[in-house]
Amino acid sequence: MGSDFKVFWTDEAIKNLQSIMDYLDSQWTQREIDNFKKKLAKQIELIETNPRLFPVSEYNPRLRKAVLSKQTTIFYEIADRMIYLVYLFNNRQDIEKIV
Repeated sequence: MGSDFKVFWTDEAIKNLQSIMDYLDSQWTQREIDNFKKKLAKQIELIETNPRLFPVSEYNPRLRKAVLSKQTTIFYEIADRMIYLVYLFNNRQDIEKIV
């Protein structure tokens, strides 16, 4: 099933992903890392296919939040036919960082 939306990774989201991957490389096995990557790809595909599937963030109403795991939430914004991945947020951080 195709989508009329295009996903765009912001610089902040790329930086967040790199930080997460650096941590995973030092703490997890390759199998766990591969599973994380698959889960992330599937979640982004869900967002792209149906951007309004996930709820609006109570902290910032211009963003939607898709919980990837108990440690990570994807915050994204819908604008026209674009989906901007804004943050891959470590849930152990202070949520005020993204407001």
